[in-house]
Amino acid sequence: MNSLRIGIAGLGNMGRVHAHSILAGKIPRMQLSAVADPAADLSMFAPAAKLFTSTEQMIRSGEIDAILIATPHYSHTTLGIDALEQGLHVLVEKPISVHKADAERLIAAHKNPQQVFAAMFNQRTDPHYTKVRELIESGELGEIRRITWLITNWFRSDAYYNSSGWRATWSGEGGGVLLNQCPHHLDLFQWMFGMPVRVRARCFFGRFHDIEVEDDVTATMEFPNGATCAFITSTGEAPGTNRLEISADRGRLVLEEGRLEWRRNSVPTPEFSHTSESGYQTPPTWTVEIPVNGYGDQHNGVLRNFAEAVLDGKPLIAPAAEGLRSVELANAMLMSEFLSQTIELPLDAQVYERLLQEKIAGSKGSEKLAKISAAATLAKDFGGTFTSHPSYSNS
Repeated sequence: MNSLRIGIAGLGNMGRVHAHSILAGKIPRMQLSAVADPAADLSMFAPAAKLFTSTEQMIRSGEIDAILIATPHYSHTTLGIDALEQGLHVLVEKPISVHKADAERLIAAHKNPQQVFAAMFNQRTDPHYTKVRELIESGELGEIRRITWLITNWFRSDAYYNSSGWRATWSGEGGGVLLNQCPHHLDLFQWMFGMPVRVRARCFFGRFHDIEVEDDVTATMEFPNGATCAFITSTGEAPGTNRLEISADRGRLVLEEGRLEWRRNSVPTPEFSHTSESGYQTPPTWTVEIPVNGYGDQHNGVLRNFAEAVLDGKPLIAPAAEGLRSVELANAMLMSEFLSQTIELPLDAQVYERLLQEKIAGSKGSEKLAKISAAATLAKDFGGTFTSHPSYSNS
């Protein structure tokens, strides 16, 4: 195989971005051979790609070697399983599934090691985060004692939530900021620090918007060594902040606004504490600004890596199986709010699935979809435009 024939399922926001990147030749040896969406206008992709209104038909068409799934969240599981069972290589947008039980079902369907199965965690290409991970894994920071991550630069307006019927509903999306915007940071969190053993969270549903799901979250986590974390995210604050602060034995590392700064202790904190004769002094420090250039190749980097993994056997940046962990963290935070208690990890997937089904049963997602469909019809009748396609748009 000299090139990879890929089909994209879901031509919403991200699906279109990926499609145009491939058509523009930004992904070497990757060919956009087909696209599928039951509601979108696909004509812009002809004749370069075959057009399908059914993803299941595209999967079985023989036109593609691989599929990129950029559909609404719940269908990531069903379409991913179907594609894997039909022998295709699979790249799935975040989150890989809405809840842990579905993620486990999806991962279990990947039985053939010759099939490449990846997740679109593009933030793993950002050199700021790869450098933080390198400092942790090398032991340069020493043992981590506390993590604080404030991520409130995911602001979204009411127009965003009103753009598609599936958005911000339990039946359509399965969650809010934790399932749509923050999977990237939850993935980076476990990728850099590993998994905690306990999670306690306050999740506020529709605090800033007229939506069913969470748009504001404050969580605390505890690790096996006793280290703790405060994790805060929201789509309702502006201007927002993205600040990661790590307190470790060898000092404090801060990542904010593209700047990575390490205030390094000359003597590790525990050693200084045990040996100092002063009750008030702290270890001498010096400040190291760690040079980092750019933000990496992002989505195109993951696409290129996916093609190289299929064609050349190159290791994946983000194996899909690792996507289970960010799903589990999001589920644990929501479950903590549902039950008003601390959640021990590993999460009981069946309990969370049952709690989510209760939320879905009370969801008004179908009503929202009907209202948006009616607005689209009205706009069309009066010569206006309505670009949303509620069934398949993503991100």
